[in-house]
Amino acid sequence: MAKVESIGIKRVEALHYYVRDLERSRRFYTEKLDFQETAASSPELSAAAAQRSVVFQAGECAIVCSQPIGEGGRAWRYLRKHPDGVGTIIFEVEDIDRAFRLLDGRGGTPIDEIHRVTEGGGTFASFSITTPFGDTTFRFVERHGYPALFPGCVAHDAPRGGENRFGIARFDHITSNFQTMAPALLWMEHVLGLEPFWHIAFHTNDVAKDAGHGSGLRSAVMWDPGSGVKFANNEPYRPHFKSSQINVFNEEHRGDGVQHAALAVDDILAAVRAMRARGVEFMPTPAAYYDLLPERLQRLGVGQLDEDVAALRELEVLVDGDGARSYLLQIFLKESSGTHRDPDAGPFFFELIQRKGDRGFGAGNFRALFESIERQQKAEGRG
Repeated sequence: MAKVESIGIKRVEALHYYVRDLERSRRFYTEKLDFQETAASSPELSAAAAQRSVVFQAGECAIVCSQPIGEGGRAWRYLRKHPDGVGTIIFEVEDIDRAFRLLDGRGGTPIDEIHRVTEGGGTFASFSITTPFGDTTFRFVERHGYPALFPGCVAHDAPRGGENRFGIARFDHITSNFQTMAPALLWMEHVLGLEPFWHIAFHTNDVAKDAGHGSGLRSAVMWDPGSGVKFANNEPYRPHFKSSQINVFNEEHRGDGVQHAALAVDDILAAVRAMRARGVEFMPTPAAYYDLLPERLQRLGVGQLDEDVAALRELEVLVDGDGARSYLLQIFLKESSGTHRDPDAGPFFFELIQRKGDRGFGAGNFRALFESIERQQKAEGRG
């Protein structure tokens, strides 16, 4: 396919997360992850939308959490079908009219026309489209001098809660799970105008031949070269399709959807150490991973790390890379259902990532993520 015109994405601005317990979300973001609570929906918007919303901010990352008030609102409709999860991904774009024209013309499905607001000397415009990401919609916004995240969002007199002492900077990538991802990849290419970036197929049979059981996945990353926005996309991989953690996610989520969001941090070791001190739980990494790490880094050509391997082992931070002094460090928080000890909290989770020259998705860590999720699911009797 010939390269299509860019819709002008600037960045992922926010995730809109639908929850059953807004107070629990407030405690998690402000007390555990050190996000600031910056704003909330006005009484008028809450009544009109039949949901109460709160905005949490760390660096450029905004998380909007909404809890239903009665029946009929978007959060209520989403939660009738799913556990807590990401119902909307919000993108800032350069030109809202161009984005609408291109998406509509390429077979995107707008939910509404462009909505425009002029207030306080600023302007705000937005529209939303349906997607092949299950019941997750995409919203596109353009703002000029408009301080609020959305109309009806009222800023607190002063931010409450955390201070972003963990150095969360931006969304690095968003990962979603599909029962079959080919339609989603085609949609991202032909409608959104994204381009292929990276792909992998992995199965436990690769490392444990003839085990009689196992699971696997295929993954492909699509990206927008202009903004650097990346979407990682997974599907289950035969044999043992049903035991794949991707299939388990889709069964627990009751459909395709956003699996995790990666938060870029400035100093992952300091962030993880401080988060653990606050009681944040991470997916476990086997000790053998670190026994084999020096040999694996040598094979990858990474060479010397700035970090001490003993500290990586202590904090269970993963490493991968490609080439001299080009590597990344990452770790994955437990799924929300495990964090909150509540199945209705859902299988979504966060990743922390620090890049040191490596802009890709390390296959070695991809396998480690897969295996760590499998261990958690098996330990909880879910896989």
